[in-house]
Amino acid sequence: MSNSSSLNEFLLLAFADTRELQLLHFSLFLGLYLAALLGNGLIIIAVACDHRLHTPMYFFLLNLSLLDIGTISTTVPKSMANSLWDTRAISYSGCAAQVFLVFFLLTGEYSVLTVMAYDRYVAICRPLHYGTIMGSRACVKMAAAAWGTSFLYSVMHTVNTFSIPLCQDNTVDQFFCEVPQILKLSCSDSYLREVGLLVVSLCLVFGCFIFIVLSYVQIFTAVLRIPSEQGRNKAFSTCLPHLAVVSLFVSTIIFAYLKPPSISSPAMDLVVSVLYALVPPTLNPLIYSMRNKELKDALRKVISWTF
Repeated sequence: MSNSSSLNEFLLLAFADTRELQLLHFSLFLGLYLAALLGNGLIIIAVACDHRLHTPMYFFLLNLSLLDIGTISTTVPKSMANSLWDTRAISYSGCAAQVFLVFFLLTGEYSVLTVMAYDRYVAICRPLHYGTIMGSRACVKMAAAAWGTSFLYSVMHTVNTFSIPLCQDNTVDQFFCEVPQILKLSCSDSYLREVGLLVVSLCLVFGCFIFIVLSYVQIFTAVLRIPSEQGRNKAFSTCLPHLAVVSLFVSTIIFAYLKPPSISSPAMDLVVSVLYALVPPTLNPLIYSMRNKELKDALRKVISWTF
C-alpha cells in the first residue's frame, strides 16, 4: 500500500488464536474493566454526595477517577469485542480516535497527579495558607488547565502521527493503537517529527516527576517534624496512596517507552501496555481507599444506599 490515505483499517494484535483462549482473554479483560468501573464509579459518587469530601484533595481525586474510567474505556472494550467476535480489525478513524483519547487521558491523569502533589505540599508545608492558595476557584482553574493542556497536546500528537505516510503494513503489534507501533509502519523519514515530539514528551514527564519528588521531599521533612504520632500517621495516610499511584503510573509509562531494544519483543510490549493501560485504573480506587478513613466511611454509605 502506497500511503496512509489508502488505509481503511488497521489490524490489532490478537491475544490468542484458539477460541477457548480468546474467550479467556475476553473474560479476564471484562473482569478488570468492571472492577475499574465499579471502583472509580463508587469514588465519584462518594465524593459528589458526601459534603465532608468537598475539599481540594477529593476534588482532584474525582477528576482522577473520571480519567481512569476514560483510559480503560478507550482500549479495553474494543479489544474485548475483537476477541469475542474473532476479529482484529479497527477502522482508520477508530485508530485515530484511540490515539487521541489515550494521549488525552493519560496526559490528563499525569497532570492531575502533579497537581495533587502540589495540593499535599501546600496542605502539609503551608497549612495556614491552604485555604487561600487552594480555594475553590484556584482548584477549578488547575483542573481546567490540566484537561485543556492535555486536549491540545493530544491533538498535536494525533495530527502529527496520522500525517506521516504509512506504507509498510497495516498490522499494529499491540492490542490498541499505540503511537510507537504505528510509527513502525512509516515509509519515510517524516516519522522523526513524531519521535522528536515523544522525546519532548519524556522531558515533560521527567520535569513533572522531579516536581513531584521535590514536593514529597519537603512533605516528608515537614511530617517528621510533627510532634504527635497521630498527626504523622494522618499526614502519611493522605500522602502515601498518592505516592503509590504516581510510582505505579510513572514506572509503567517510562518502562513502556524507554525500555532497551535488547529486551523489546511483541510479548514484552504487550505486557507493559497492559500494565500501564489496565492496572492503574483498576488499582487506583483500592490504593486510595485502603488508608483513608473518610473515604472508606463515604464508600460504605454509598454501598449501603446501593444495596
